[in-house]
Amino acid sequence: MSKVRVIGSYLSPYVRKVLVCLDLKGIEYEIDPIVPFYGDDRFAKLSPIRRIPVLIDERTALCDSSVICQYLEDRQPTPPLYPADVVTRAKARWLEEFADSRMGDVFIWKLWNEVAINPYVWGKPTDKAVVEKTLGEDIPTVNDYLESELPPDGFLCGGLSIADVTIGAMFRNAVMSRYTVDAARWPRLAAYVTRVLALPAFVALARFEDVSRRTPLAEQRAALISAGAPIAAETYGTATPRRGMMPI
Repeated sequence: MSKVRVIGSYLSPYVRKVLVCLDLKGIEYEIDPIVPFYGDDRFAKLSPIRRIPVLIDERTALCDSSVICQYLEDRQPTPPLYPADVVTRAKARWLEEFADSRMGDVFIWKLWNEVAINPYVWGKPTDKAVVEKTLGEDIPTVNDYLESELPPDGFLCGGLSIADVTIGAMFRNAVMSRYTVDAARWPRLAAYVTRVLALPAFVALARFEDVSRRTPLAEQRAALISAGAPIAAETYGTATPRRGMMPI
């Protein structure tokens, strides 16, 4: 594949999922690192529900991380991120969906939204009651399930797959929210998260994520260029935020 463009912030787990897949497949990309609330009218045409990521290549423009990753797999099957065995492939897709939906609800819309998006995008104070319930009730149920599915070592579906990429992308936001998996309670999960986030494709993104979260939104693009990020010359961003159409 020729170079592609990804629209979306380095801090989004869904963007991270796509960037890791691109890295693993050796596909060159550039990024327009906008927060979706700051997308212009052209962005809204590409992503009708104003969500990130969006991928643009020489053939098409796509939104939704799962659609994009499956497209990348179809366009460039090697190395594979979806298992060849039909049952194992179905399991990987289910775990991808579990991460995108349930973990997204818990780790992003309940935890990350309260500690990062609300205060820094909308100027709303963190709802401590929501955070406490998330940490005390919601995350433990997610962790219990993943602990029950994990093997003693390695990855969820044998070799590295889309399931590991998606789950790892969610846990990276948890780490940035200062959450750590309790290794005494969930030993397999704690070791697994450490193992996945140590993959070079995740490590390569960490410095750009750190620049993004430590820099005011208006200054992020310039800061990322200075940090060596592959920033696209054109942006679909604006200076004024707008909420998306969907509540979650």
